[in-house]
Amino acid sequence: MRLDGIHHVTAITADAPRNLDFYTRVLGLRLTAKSVNQDDPTVYHLFYGEEKGRPGADLTFFEYPGARPGRPGAGMVHRIVWRIGSAEALDFWSARLRAEGVALGRNANSIRFADFEGLGHELVIDASGDAPLTAEHPEIPAAMALRGFEGVRAHSCRPQATAALLERLMGAQSRGEARWELRGDKRGGWIALDPASAEPGRQGAGTVHHVAWYTTGADQPAWLGRVGAAGLPNSGIVDRHYFHSLYFREPGGILFELATEEPGFTIDGPAEEFGRRVILPPWLESRRAEIEANLTPLPDPRAARATS
Repeated sequence: MRLDGIHHVTAITADAPRNLDFYTRVLGLRLTAKSVNQDDPTVYHLFYGEEKGRPGADLTFFEYPGARPGRPGAGMVHRIVWRIGSAEALDFWSARLRAEGVALGRNANSIRFADFEGLGHELVIDASGDAPLTAEHPEIPAAMALRGFEGVRAHSCRPQATAALLERLMGAQSRGEARWELRGDKRGGWIALDPASAEPGRQGAGTVHHVAWYTTGADQPAWLGRVGAAGLPNSGIVDRHYFHSLYFREPGGILFELATEEPGFTIDGPAEEFGRRVILPPWLESRRAEIEANLTPLPDPRAARATS
């Protein structure tokens, strides 16, 4: 029983329209689901990813309009690392991001930058051997597109305890340089621990809320038993309609989720319809009019491009 790398990463934004523009137009991800935070249906939960909405490339955001800027600190993920295909792709993204006014750092193997709210990203040349997870975009050739998650970099309050949990509970393999890989039959991904600054972290716009690791419905009950046996307080298995989730906070403070592959976003319609409307789980459908009245209207980026 192993975890197949990263399922999704969830962050916070204060501005859904700008967020939508940056991640779909600039980075070329697909809006795979426009939904709401099931624990707080007054706010958006936006999902960006690859063409079919599969795990491994799924970056999601809760929108809290007017949220103050956050600051990553101990117990938080501070950078999301993406795969790209080649050195030529590094050149492509350097030029594209600079043309958008995005400040970046570049070396021979990677590009580092942040979005308009300060959320850190890094692009690295893919050496994983995993199948690319890409989205279609008229300005981004397929060979240059983001290929899914490589890993995340985080700060831990207790790095040794975090490392022990990753290895003993979650089956991660140490890859040196304070980095641990979780790899299963489908794909893999990693988490690296960097020293935290003395300044405490603050959850807010431009910070990561949690990282979810990729499992299956068949394995999730066993993971629940393993997490419980380790004495970790947890959520139990939560039905999120599009996947099932198990949440727990590891000893260093980082919020982990174990999320299933099944059933996926096509439970609400074919992939061709992703992003066209607000989708709700069945238990919120009766409140649709109330919920939509609280949300800032967001266009389907693909429909908008088709008519421009």
